[in-house]
Amino acid sequence: MTRNERRRGAAADPVDDATLALLVEVAGTPKPGNVDRRRDLADLRFEAFLGGAVGARPGLELAATRGTAGDPPGVGDAFERAVGGMADRAGTNTQFGCLLLLIPLARAAADPDRELSPDGVDSVCRATTVEDAVAFYRAFEAVDVAVDDPPPGADELDVRLGSDAEPALRERGTTLRDVMALSADPGDPETTEDPDRVPDRNAAEWVEGFPRTFRAAEWILTDEGPLADRAARAFLGLLAAEPDTLVASTQGAETARDASGRARAILEPEGDPSGPVGDVSGVDADVVRGADLDAAESLAEEFVAEGINPGTTADLTCAALFVALRRGAEVAP
Repeated sequence: MTRNERRRGAAADPVDDATLALLVEVAGTPKPGNVDRRRDLADLRFEAFLGGAVGARPGLELAATRGTAGDPPGVGDAFERAVGGMADRAGTNTQFGCLLLLIPLARAAADPDRELSPDGVDSVCRATTVEDAVAFYRAFEAVDVAVDDPPPGADELDVRLGSDAEPALRERGTTLRDVMALSADPGDPETTEDPDRVPDRNAAEWVEGFPRTFRAAEWILTDEGPLADRAARAFLGLLAAEPDTLVASTQGAETARDASGRARAILEPEGDPSGPVGDVSGVDADVVRGADLDAAESLAEEFVAEGINPGTTADLTCAALFVALRRGAEVAP
């Protein structure tokens, strides 16, 4: 019996795979602009991410709990506990966005009535409640998170309000998926006050059935070599496909789109690097597998020097690693 056959037969714990995904994601290098095993940022160190992964585990365990009376613990409660544990152990925000994606994925993977698929995780997101939304807002009180202003007419639902937003959430009957839909909506470019707005890619996963996660998981599964290198190549593919939300929030949409174009130039040196592809389905898997990580090292140094930190792309890479691990990817050769 092969190692993969033993692993599949043993039905590896989703919590183990989620924790491992957090660790492999930060170990992958180079991921231009992000902390990895070779580089720290001025205010974030590699070991803080290791601590964050350990601290988040009780929340991940809650997400994978079926419950004793038939109803599992709320997704929002699991997320709040994971973020709180991360913050306590890391001392800062290391993996808030990763956990936002991992929690529903872990719930789908652990639920015998669902499967780890776009439909399975979409059903988890659609089943969220107002209580989940309230817990999600409380999680913002544990760490500082870079977010954009809320859409017009949604000031009472600004996540930066934390638990102060609870009355508005309850009055409106806003579920956690509803909150994600607000953040994922790009708005009408002809009428919005910010026609260049980059929508929240993590929130979009919640609303769209995690297309970026599952596409990048395919890249990782069909790639070869060390898993951390495959993750680094998937990171480049995701960044080339769409502008990063965190970069857009901190440095503007134009910088975010330029960063995607520079990642695309690594993947396709002879192509047009003028901007992102526009959709993750437009990135060819063979192109991702052939990404030159040596060339990406130079881009990593440039991004760090310029303060360009594609953190949302790292979140998506972590989620993709989880799916790949659940589907048989190994850290051992």
